[in-house]
Amino acid sequence: MKRVAVIGGGITGVTTAYSLAKRGLDVTLYEKNRYAAMETSFANGGQLSASNAEVWNNWQTIIKGLKWMMRSDAPLLVNPKPSWHKMSWFAEFIAAIPQYAHNTTETTRMAIAAREYLFDWARSEGIDFDLKKRGILHIYRNKSGYDHAAEVSKLLAAGGLERRAVTPDEMRSIEPTLAGDYYGGFFTESDATGDIHKFTFGLAQAIERLGVTTRYGYAVEDLGADANAAWVRSSDGEQQDQQSYDGVVICAGVGSRALAAKLGDRVNIYPVKGYSITVHLDDADSQASAPDVSLLDDETKIVTSRLGDDRFRVAGTAEFNGYNRDIRADRVRPLTRWVEECFPGISTRRVVPWAGLRPMLPNMMPKVGQGNLPTVFYNTGHGHLGWTLSAITAEMLADSVEAAGTAHAVGVTH
Repeated sequence: MKRVAVIGGGITGVTTAYSLAKRGLDVTLYEKNRYAAMETSFANGGQLSASNAEVWNNWQTIIKGLKWMMRSDAPLLVNPKPSWHKMSWFAEFIAAIPQYAHNTTETTRMAIAAREYLFDWARSEGIDFDLKKRGILHIYRNKSGYDHAAEVSKLLAAGGLERRAVTPDEMRSIEPTLAGDYYGGFFTESDATGDIHKFTFGLAQAIERLGVTTRYGYAVEDLGADANAAWVRSSDGEQQDQQSYDGVVICAGVGSRALAAKLGDRVNIYPVKGYSITVHLDDADSQASAPDVSLLDDETKIVTSRLGDDRFRVAGTAEFNGYNRDIRADRVRPLTRWVEECFPGISTRRVVPWAGLRPMLPNMMPKVGQGNLPTVFYNTGHGHLGWTLSAITAEMLADSVEAAGTAHAVGVTH
């Protein structure tokens, strides 16, 4: 397997192309936008967070979702309008509840393994992405949330992650700018933050230096495969082009489900919308009042990251509303209000909202590896941990492609 097409130029596609190119494969990357990382990898929460590896498959999530269904500003919002896609996804989500503990621990292991690859790649390629290795502080306002987090900590520890319980006084020493009353928290020193768009764009420049052919502005209109080869037909809006490859890798985020169906696979990804705001810290008071340590507020499902001196990223919420990318004021307002309550010294005069669609599989685990055909591969469905897991799943995918190529060569030889 020498020539491989990668479909999708977000964080998953670019890291996949990088891993494959580093192993000597001839890679072509297809991305419908003019640049890499222009959709879900554009303005996420910025956390590289093994401490956020808990999968959502538990009854607490179901109960909260039902309770919040009529609140437009709820952290978790489900559009009650039924669709077969949504109903099948939720049925499989519930069916995966027995795997909650195992999947949380396994995700933790992957997240820890991923961070060393990612940091090494950034060093090797000279990528500046506002990296801060200051840890992540999980904050809790009541005993029930804190007690649940204590149980989650056991699952994270089984995956190799160290995080420690902290008192309200210790929380204030870790991040002095945080206002409000809290029951307690958990602090993970090994977690980090940064700008996903800067990182992905920097790695996209690196793959070109490695010889990857990048076809930006080319939408994949059709594709197919058999046991020996794959083909991709794309268009830049004016001209069509069709190329043949030894294999194809689907890294297309929420578009992966439709592409998989064309290739004979079922990949039940649902688009779960998340929102972020980037607060521009234009004055000295705002810069002094913004936290350097990343936060995760479990009650409101809000995460934060400090990007350089003059930007503060706040993200969160989950919205099950199909392939809708609209930025709704009633979903953005809680993020701004949270900043004003927790960091009253920050001016929210200049706030830029954004929304992206997380590609989520029902069991909250990414699909990595070979499809039904030996020429088709997937690296998709990372949900809310796309950046956190991207480097290790790219390496896992490259292993799978190499193994398939070896198996094919042995089969031909014999």
